[in-house]
Amino acid sequence: MSDLPNHVEIHEEGPREGFQIEPGPISTADKIRLIDALSETGLHHIQACSFVNPRLVPGWADAEAVVAGFTAKPGVHYTGLYFNGNGLDRALAFEDKLTIRGSISLTASEGFTKKNLNRTHADNVEAMKRHAELHLAKGIPVTRVGVMAAFGCNYQGDIPPAQVVKTLDDGMKIADETGAKISLFSLADTMGWATPVRIERVIAAVRERWPDMKISLHLHDTRGLAVANAHAGLKMGVTRFDSTVGGLGGCPFAGQPKAAGNICTEELVLLCEEMGIDTGVDLDKLIEVGRMAEDIVGHQLPGELIHAGSLDAFRRMAA
Repeated sequence: MSDLPNHVEIHEEGPREGFQIEPGPISTADKIRLIDALSETGLHHIQACSFVNPRLVPGWADAEAVVAGFTAKPGVHYTGLYFNGNGLDRALAFEDKLTIRGSISLTASEGFTKKNLNRTHADNVEAMKRHAELHLAKGIPVTRVGVMAAFGCNYQGDIPPAQVVKTLDDGMKIADETGAKISLFSLADTMGWATPVRIERVIAAVRERWPDMKISLHLHDTRGLAVANAHAGLKMGVTRFDSTVGGLGGCPFAGQPKAAGNICTEELVLLCEEMGIDTGVDLDKLIEVGRMAEDIVGHQLPGELIHAGSLDAFRRMAA
């Protein structure tokens, strides 16, 4: 357990992940209400919206109105998701409120690349090179290489660790060719294939090649193993995780419409607290926001703490 970090950085993606996949319309006012409430929990990173084509992601057709409407709290970094120059321009219109950093996003599965983006891997490498060049030309740093389907794929099956390393290597070649300075690798369990053993093997393979690179995990709870996978990551010294309040969200292109979403932020915070790892997050406040999220979407969310409450709340009652 000697690799356990002292502090973990949590990137809350509930608003973007959740409202992109909810079937019913969510009002702009409710989206703003959730973002503002999350800002008061001690979280320092919130992915607030998606600047993706509204025909593909109608749940975020009101992205501009949401960003204009939420109250930016000092010390909190807000981001928006986008995939092309048009999305970048939409985000740049709010650079007074949003933190904008470029990312090279690839997929370890050719099958998922075709399903998600209608591209081959080679096509996507070329697209990401242009994407990086666009950011750098606008003076926006490109600091991250992300790999989706890093632990397995519904369309291609098991993904060996060597394939993840190869995909990251493709990303680093793009960085070398464009002059981008990469400081983070993000490994995404896009379709919920990860297990603790897979987490350990993939991280070990990546660390063998790039021993000093910071690693982030984006975990889905499709098969109920997200907390176990986070535990495995923590034991290997991972210090950054993406998560969603209440377990909002999911991947609309993964082929499993009823699958659970991302690891619940509340459960990740509880896990860290019980391991003696600081997150800076007020868990009881976060649970209340999770209950708000459940009210907003109008159905039960996967998060268990919304209903069970925190351990510290019961400790105080028992004292």
